[in-house]
Amino acid sequence: MVRSADSEKITINLGYVDLGHIDLLVSESVYANRSDFIRTAVRNQIERHAEVTRQSVARKRVELGLRRYDRADLEAHREAGTTLDIRVLGMASIAADVSPELARAAIASVEVMGSLQASPAVKAALADRLR
Repeated sequence: MVRSADSEKITINLGYVDLGHIDLLVSESVYANRSDFIRTAVRNQIERHAEVTRQSVARKRVELGLRRYDRADLEAHREAGTTLDIRVLGMASIAADVSPELARAAIASVEVMGSLQASPAVKAALADRLR
């Protein structure tokens, strides 16, 4: 069983002056390190725009958080003749035992604002359905 991380590493480019301000705040023990500052800044901006997020999630019918799709879920949709429109804000995870053929048969579209975890073969099979 592969355990997924609860965070994802990203890379950002900052100007030297902005980076200097962050380093100054770290040296003054306002923040533990650069990552602590950046995480705090991101959370503050998310909170600042919480109403926009709330309205968008409601309007787009997006699931919030972690959503896992296993083989049994997808087989049930395939057998019922229905397909999924996956819309997740957070992380969507398609189980490792899901074949590319099953994913194509059961999933009509995928829109993930955050992280999509699936095998490379499943991601390739759904490439034309990713938004």
